[in-house]
Formats: sequence, C-alpha cells, structure tokens
Amino acid sequence: MFVYDTYKRVRYAETDKMGYLYYGHYASYYEIGRVESIRSLGVSYGSMEDDMGIMLPVLALECKFIKPAYYDQKLTIRTMIREMPTKMITFHHEILNPEEEVINRGVVKLFFVDKNLDKRVSVPDIIAERLLPYFKNKA
Repeated sequence: MFVYDTYKRVRYAETDKMGYLYYGHYASYYEIGRVESIRSLGVSYGSMEDDMGIMLPVLALECKFIKPAYYDQKLTIRTMIREMPTKMITFHHEILNPEEEVINRGVVKLFFVDKNLDKRVSVPDIIAERLLPYFKNKA
C-alpha cells in the first residue's frame, strides 16, 4: 500500500458561518492529496497531460464527515493507494486534525484517458513502475 501525507492549513475564506471548514472544500483537499502523492512519485499531473497525453477524470467521489475542521488548523491530508492501478486508480483519503484524529474520510476513483484518442487506457508505465515496490509483497 502506498501512503503519502501532505498538509494544508484551513483558511478563513474556507470556513462557513459556523466556523467549520465548509463541506464543499473537502473535494479540493482530496485533490491536493492526489496531486502531491503523485508528485512524490516523480510524476506531475501537468507532465501526465502535456508529455504523456493522459488525463484523469473523476468517476466517483465518496465523502464521510466525522468531526469538523476549524479556521487556522493545520490538517494532515493522508492519501493512500490500496490497490495497484490498472485502467482505474482509487485514492483513499483521511483528513486528520492537529490532534491526529481522523475527522474526514474520502474515496475518489479516476480512470486514465488518452486525451488524443479520447479512450480509456491502462496506467502509464512510469506510474506503475513507481508504485510497484509498494505492492510487490502483496499476495
């Protein structure tokens, strides 16, 4: 299993009247986790689109709210890939508060599309190669 942590501080503009992180922002926090986890593998979303001609449209998004996040909290966005991707990649997210309590869980499923052919394709070789060490011992 591949796990990557990145961090995001809740901005005032992201809170609602109750002082909570507005629920609509969680999807963008998941995106931060996805983009940074892929970047940690040495591949950027930009290079996938521009150099490899691969796009990653979202197929499904699930979100579970457990506890609120508040203005100025530094949150951990934990991103996990639990299965080796094929034509689809699934990111599991946990958002943790400063006390390291899980306050939100999400799952985002995306698929790989060749933007020139407008067809689904398999995971790019470079991503598969970079993820393989995390799944080698899985039986």
